[in-house]
This record gives sequence, C-alpha cells and structure tokens, in this order.
Amino acid sequence: MDTALKIAKKKCDCFSCELRDVAFANLSQEDIDRICDSKEEKKYSRGEIINEEGEPVHDFKYLKNGLVKLFRKSVRGEEQIIAIARPLEFVSNTNVFTEGQYRYSLSALEDSVACCIRINLMRELIEKNGKFALNLISVLSRTSENIITLGLEIRSRNLAGRIAYVLLYFSREIYHSGIFDLPVSRKEIADFISMSSANVIRTFSELRRDGIIKSYGRTIEIIDMNKLEVISKRG
Repeated sequence: MDTALKIAKKKCDCFSCELRDVAFANLSQEDIDRICDSKEEKKYSRGEIINEEGEPVHDFKYLKNGLVKLFRKSVRGEEQIIAIARPLEFVSNTNVFTEGQYRYSLSALEDSVACCIRINLMRELIEKNGKFALNLISVLSRTSENIITLGLEIRSRNLAGRIAYVLLYFSREIYHSGIFDLPVSRKEIADFISMSSANVIRTFSELRRDGIIKSYGRTIEIIDMNKLEVISKRG
C-alpha cells in the first residue's frame, strides 16, 4: 500500500466508525474526504483548557476519546459546571454557527483527544446539504436536551439525592462499572450540583459510613447499588 494512502487512511479512521453513522451519514465520499483533509486531532492532558469563554471560534469539535467538562465562570469568579461530554459527543458550544466567540469554557477531565474541523467548511456543508444539516441539528438538539435534563434531574433532588444521582450517572452513563475513578474533585462536584464543598464531603462520609460506597482516593466503589438508587429517587 502506498505510504501516502496509509497516512490518509489512518487520518480518517474516525469516519469509518460510529461517528459517521451519528452525524455524517448523509455526506458524499467527496465531502467526507474534504473533512478528513481539514480535520486535526488535538490531544489534551487532564486539566488542560481546550477553549476558553470569549475566545474566537475557529473550528467545530467532537470528542474522539476521553472526558471533558463544559463550564463558565460566575461574576465572582466561581466555576459553574454545565455538562460533562463523552466520546463521540460534540463538544463545541451549541452557538458555534451563530456567534464568533465561545460562550463557555471547555477543559479535559481525563487525557482526551478532540477532533477539530474548520468551522467554515462545516458551514459550507450545512448550506449545500439539507439532510446533513438536519441530521447535525438533531444531534446538537439531543446534546442540548441532555444538558437540560441532567440539570433538572440534579436540581429536583436534595443534597444526598444529588450526590447519589451523580455517582449513578458516572457509574452507568460514563464508566459502565460499579468501580471507577472519579474524574472530578469534591469541589467540582459541589460546583456541578450547586452545593457547598463541605456538604458534599459530609455526604460522601455518610455514604461510606452507611456501607453504600467505599472510596480510595479518587476511586469509588459502589457497594449497595439499590440503596444508592433509593437515595437518588427519594432525593
């Protein structure tokens, strides 16, 4: 196989997997090739900023692997976590096609890889391909709906219920395991669920005391999934 062809094929591997079915199914092979030529994979270490609120929008991003958080700073400088994105989710702000600047910040919770496509190319494909545009709108709408639903679910619970819900969310939606390394600090959890760090720390201690979870540094082990579910639902 020609070396250049090998490089091109490796560069476009992500478009031969789930992502193509998720949002790019209605593009021609020619347009897929154009995206492949435009696409740039960027690696981010845990804690690294991917983009900051107020920065100009140059590209459209989706998460190839890792975990990232979408957040903004309050007028007092406090961090407000809006959402957590998983692989094959679009991590560009939903306003990237209507505004020239990011309204929120994005940083890596784990070592992550984001694929970046030139925003002007995405706009061009949207303008000329209605089916692609509709599919992309549907995906972005689901992302917005998930953010809204997650926020409502958290805010409808009391403190213990919020903590339980977040632990179940990481266990079932992110890691698919009862044992996982929590990618956020207690302070970040407090920001995410709009509670104080002291209350979050106390609730974790109560869950450990009651034998519902064990924790070893960042590692969480859910011992009694049923009790955690009850706390989440009653919260």
